[in-house]
Amino acid sequence: MSETEHPLTIPAALDLAATRSRDREAVVDGEVRLTWEQLRDRVREATKALIGLGMRRGDRIAVWAPNSHHWVVAALAVASAGAVLVPVNTRYKGGEARRILERSAARLLFVENGFLGKDYLAMLGAGAGAGAGAGAGAGDGAGLGDAGEPVPGLPRLAGVVTLDGAERPGTLAWDDFLRLGARVPDAEAAVRGASVRPDDPSDLLFTSGTTGRPKGALTTHQQNLTTYRAWCGRTGVTGDDRYLIINPLFHCFGYKAGVLACLLRGATMVLQPVFDVGRALRAVEAERITVLPGPPTIYTELLDAPDRGRFDLSSLRLAVTGAAVVPVALVRRMRAELFPEVLTAYGLTESCGTVTACSAGDDAETVALTAGRPIDGVEVRVADGDRRPLPTGRDGEIMVRGYNVMLGYLDDPAATAAAVDADGWLATGDVGHLDQRGNLIVTGRSKDMFVVGGFNVYPAEVEQVLAGHDAVAEAAVIGVPDARLGEVARAYVTARPGAGTDPDDLVGYCRERLANFKVPREVVVLGALPRNASGKVDKAALRAN
Repeated sequence: MSETEHPLTIPAALDLAATRSRDREAVVDGEVRLTWEQLRDRVREATKALIGLGMRRGDRIAVWAPNSHHWVVAALAVASAGAVLVPVNTRYKGGEARRILERSAARLLFVENGFLGKDYLAMLGAGAGAGAGAGAGAGDGAGLGDAGEPVPGLPRLAGVVTLDGAERPGTLAWDDFLRLGARVPDAEAAVRGASVRPDDPSDLLFTSGTTGRPKGALTTHQQNLTTYRAWCGRTGVTGDDRYLIINPLFHCFGYKAGVLACLLRGATMVLQPVFDVGRALRAVEAERITVLPGPPTIYTELLDAPDRGRFDLSSLRLAVTGAAVVPVALVRRMRAELFPEVLTAYGLTESCGTVTACSAGDDAETVALTAGRPIDGVEVRVADGDRRPLPTGRDGEIMVRGYNVMLGYLDDPAATAAAVDADGWLATGDVGHLDQRGNLIVTGRSKDMFVVGGFNVYPAEVEQVLAGHDAVAEAAVIGVPDARLGEVARAYVTARPGAGTDPDDLVGYCRERLANFKVPREVVVLGALPRNASGKVDKAALRAN
């Protein structure tokens, strides 16, 4: 197939969508409605502004903001400028976001301040006498960084652009940012987009790993577009679909299985910043939503909404879920009451977010109990501790090979070598087996990792925070079942000699330092943590407690 039929870069895919689906809606964000042609024009404006700011190919540009048309425009402009997108979790506190900005060496940050009542800029320490940053010098071509650090302690971050319309000290408002591209010819932006190569990195998504230390997985334009072309083929998403994107855009599920999938098919993205059951029901009816992916918890809330019967939800066609255990009864109920088609899938950040997926013809048991079959062109095998293949039905570590396996972890060749072997097999750390039909059954997760409402939580990170409390001697964190979120964190701690430990105080201590989904639901104080024969904390014993 030619590049015009199957584009291999994000700017080429956007140009094709704007040509084929010119007058069809691309983005709906509240009162903002953009056709594919208008979206391409907005992205071109933002690309010119990035060039005017001195952004170069390969520069890393972060977005710390909720779902919005600004997020989509900024992300596609980053790709069209040949830069690398670094999404930042909107639930992060300042220290967590700062670590991502520091490790990625981000040169520019797009931020929407005040989301969920959080002052992101204050959490970063931005604008505290740091100079004008992006706002100074950029308009006259002087570039970034001429007026000092917009965020103290992050010398590589040369500018901050606010998406919420308010310019603050050390930042540049979105409209002023766009004006910086006025002197950049359209042709220059077109040349920049055309210079992007399929094997150029397109994004850098951070995944904590079992050590709790963030690791940035680099993936390319071609890897992501090929993966989500296969995903669309398996799930059946088409240009006629209207896709409600509630999954956060900082996550593969929202950005790649959402924005990029819609980009490839010319489908309409209807954006919501957070899941609210009433707002979602209204959107389905008003926008005639056909596709609504998400974690299982959102479907439970939709099904159980007391006023669901007041809304016309007959447009719904497809639900794609995963990231947690999906009960067979839930799949059956979803199919009977909301969606003719319900599919599950499996993936991880290091594989562009997708490895396997079910298809429309699968029965409820297959959808609920398996993660489907590998997408086209991707191999899955299950291996023993020495990475030797195991027979069908035997549990072992899930291994993946194909075009979707990351380039590697940023600046971490040792971790990359440990994850991807010389033959290209990615060790996922997840445990499972293949059935007789080739479906993947995931029976365990990456060591101690668990999933809260669709978000991965790595106990080591939470344990490190708890260990920083003056009263805590040791901490161990596990996931425990929760009816709404699938799992939540429970922490077990021991006290330092002579120190009193109040469980509620420790929960509050975590809440000040961690994203909400990582905060333990409860803290249990023990005289000693159980240990196995090697002296390590026995988390199996804690789970059995």
